[in-house]
Amino acid sequence: MHTRMLSTNCCFFPLIWFLSLQILSVYSYSTQPMNCTDTTRLCTSFLAFKPQENQSLAVIQSMFDVLPQDVTVEGNDHGYIFIKKNCSCLSTPKVYASNTTYTMKSSEGYAYDIVIDAYDGLGFLPNTTRLAKVGAVISLRLFCGCSNGLWNYLMSYVMGEGDTVESLSSRFGVSMDSIEAVNGIGNPDNITVGALYYIPLNSVPGEPYPVENDIPSSPTPVPEPSSFDSFSGNPPNQKKHIPYGWIIGGLGIGLALIVFCIVICICLKSSSCSSKPLGEHAKDPDGKSSHKFHILRKSSFCCASRRYMSGKSGDWKQTNGESSSHQITIPKALGTDMLDVEKPVVFTYEEIIFATDGFSDSSLIGHGTYGSVYYGLLRDQEVAVKRMTATKSKEFMSEMKVLCKVHHTNLVELIGYAASDDELFLIYEYAQKGSLKNHLHDPQNKGNTSLSWIMRVQVALDAARGLEYIHEHTKTHYVHRDIKTSNILLDGSFRAKISDFGLAKLVGKIGEGEATTTKVVGTFGYLAPEYLSDGLATAKSDVYAFGVVLFEIVSGKEARIQTEGAVAKNPERRSLASIMLAALRSSPDSMSMSSLKDHIDPNMMDLYPHDCVFKLAMLAKQCVDEDPILRPDMKQVVISLSQILLSSIEWEATLAGNSQVFSGLVQGR
Repeated sequence: MHTRMLSTNCCFFPLIWFLSLQILSVYSYSTQPMNCTDTTRLCTSFLAFKPQENQSLAVIQSMFDVLPQDVTVEGNDHGYIFIKKNCSCLSTPKVYASNTTYTMKSSEGYAYDIVIDAYDGLGFLPNTTRLAKVGAVISLRLFCGCSNGLWNYLMSYVMGEGDTVESLSSRFGVSMDSIEAVNGIGNPDNITVGALYYIPLNSVPGEPYPVENDIPSSPTPVPEPSSFDSFSGNPPNQKKHIPYGWIIGGLGIGLALIVFCIVICICLKSSSCSSKPLGEHAKDPDGKSSHKFHILRKSSFCCASRRYMSGKSGDWKQTNGESSSHQITIPKALGTDMLDVEKPVVFTYEEIIFATDGFSDSSLIGHGTYGSVYYGLLRDQEVAVKRMTATKSKEFMSEMKVLCKVHHTNLVELIGYAASDDELFLIYEYAQKGSLKNHLHDPQNKGNTSLSWIMRVQVALDAARGLEYIHEHTKTHYVHRDIKTSNILLDGSFRAKISDFGLAKLVGKIGEGEATTTKVVGTFGYLAPEYLSDGLATAKSDVYAFGVVLFEIVSGKEARIQTEGAVAKNPERRSLASIMLAALRSSPDSMSMSSLKDHIDPNMMDLYPHDCVFKLAMLAKQCVDEDPILRPDMKQVVISLSQILLSSIEWEATLAGNSQVFSGLVQGR
């Protein structure tokens, strides 16, 4: 009897402990997410956040997954910043939310507690007993709201000590009635500190975030008495009487200086016009001009983030001792279109040769659509150099025009370029881990490690965010037209970036959609049916290609597969999409996915949540629907992938740290 009671208690107390955790998690939020009905709704919202002293702009960007221009500061002593985020209506549950990720900074405590504290009531995620681990990436949702039309924006604000409806009304320039109506407040005196409320706004709050560190200016020194003051006997704080002779003399000297400066400017202009442009004076022994390159002497790059090589170019010294004041001329291969680009950095041919070890085979990374790509070390910065012939100037300019105007953490950054009459070079940030293709298709034989399930979903989400950005959030919208695993690059942290914008096209409005008619280009296996038939490039044709990428992530197979048993001289190739669709027709749900399981990448060694794999495959199926209208847009894809990642992380937590998923890589076969 005693033994039975002891056994019952052993089962009962963990149950009580688990229920207590769930109750605490429910009551840890004073405000529930804002309900919604239209799951297609997307709006711009704001979040009021009070950063800690050690949280820089880069940290804030990482926490909220935003760009620098999405962060503004409150112009008073409250110490708040305002973050602009896209807010959408989730399908399950039907509430407004925005997605982001958080990277663990320590291994002390529980991941749930650290994330909740970091966002100070603005974020929420399912409660979990998973222990924190440095470097782990946690996906979570942020409280946000969309206005019903009475106001332009809603801002999420956590009520602090001393805050009242009246003070918020005065602080943000809105009426108390508006705040009470949005939040359903019956008694303005009955508000809860720590609870989240929504502030209606008609304009963007705050002022631009100071990009550079503010350096306090030194106080202006008080001028000491001059010898003239001492001689005249006038105290320094009294008004001095200056003789007219001094005034006339000063004016004469000033006029002489102006005339002198004008003469110097005319001389310099004449000499620059008569002299050859920088780089054109060097002659080979046979009399032909050497490569013509020019240096743009600025530390600001066409990349607006200034994350790469910032400040290096201004400090770099020319090896030939030439002056840096020469006028920059545009290489002939580029034509006049280069004038439309936002001042990219121009490098010399000698720099490119030195950085790539003379384009040696050991520096060759791979072959792109329109040229070879080499690894280089350029001014102490790891770079990837795409080498193209001058006949590819159209594709060259396409990438320049897109990447100098479009900046996102999930798009590869363009650092600069070099050009001559013979060759063109594009210099990008270097992706240390190579392409997604190399990690999916026979990775061990290519010297790569296979990605775990968690890492695969994170890579898919990163790429989807980059694609969503160029489809919906840029000033002018683009279609990429060449989405494939070889154009999804991985940085040192295995975060994905979309590359190769040589085929990118600006799309124009056609009715409610966007499209541009062009000749069919791209890679077979990724081309949408309507694009193949009529050359109509739309955002939905990019979605189709992304669906094929998702099938590759699940299966580990390439977009086109050679049919087994085919004659070697005349092999037949089937699209991966058709093979996976056939398998899904035989797997109506995740509980009966035997036929689909035969097509899941064996490199994952069966270490994956079956329901999440099935959801990802079904999402891919929707993306490759023959009818482009039935395909989801990239905003919906991002939301679905975020939910799959959250579910995968919950599955990961049940493994109690005994799986490779915590490192993100699958070791061995």
